[in-house]
Amino acid sequence: MKIYILGTAGGRYVVAKQLKASAGTVLEEKNEFLLLDPGPGTLVYLAKHKISVEKIKTVLLSHKHLDHSSDLNILIDAITEGTLKRQGRLFLPREALEEGLLLPYLQKSLEELVLLDEKKSYSSGPFYFSTTRKLFHRAENYGFIFTLENNEKLAFLTDTAYFEELVEDLKDCSYLILNVVRFESKEGVLHLSVKDTKRLLTRLKPKLAILTHFGMTMLKANPFKVAQDLSAELNLKVISAYDGLKLSLP
Repeated sequence: MKIYILGTAGGRYVVAKQLKASAGTVLEEKNEFLLLDPGPGTLVYLAKHKISVEKIKTVLLSHKHLDHSSDLNILIDAITEGTLKRQGRLFLPREALEEGLLLPYLQKSLEELVLLDEKKSYSSGPFYFSTTRKLFHRAENYGFIFTLENNEKLAFLTDTAYFEELVEDLKDCSYLILNVVRFESKEGVLHLSVKDTKRLLTRLKPKLAILTHFGMTMLKANPFKVAQDLSAELNLKVISAYDGLKLSLP
């Protein structure tokens, strides 16, 4: 599987100022493409990185917040060629659909629209994934666990505060991509901090952990140094994503 992290912005300020790109993440498997969380600028960055939007047949939305969803409608319009073709699959939480994130006329143009639920399994083309339990956030939100061809697992832990059950949900994952918005925890802010990330990695011990979705405190701390320090302290391979990162997993 190939992974294209188009943007690494997290938190309102970093997104609003575009200090980092806020585009989504693309997965490629057997020449088919899946797009996760189309935030602001996703359509632009797909073009910049020469990923044809017509090749994207699956869109996966973790939750309704605009830094994850603002380009949803324009992408579905592009995928369905202006609704002229009934094609494409969209997976999203019920809350996001009921609050009108996807315009009604676009809903009818999709081949399939699937409502996500916690700890369920799904498939679309060559992609097989399951959801975590509902995350601890200010919206109905899920993490995703993809099964790779060699049966190893890749997890995307989207926006959430830390809670103990995460370890159980992610225990079999060889690869983790973690939204680490905060350098330090802040009361009432339901996002992972570096301390939370350290707690998870200490117990999960993945082959590779990738940090992304950075807020302002993470940018000031330098995500590359944070990842380097975690690697040295935990004796694990931890890297920081950057806008446009491309990597391949077995």
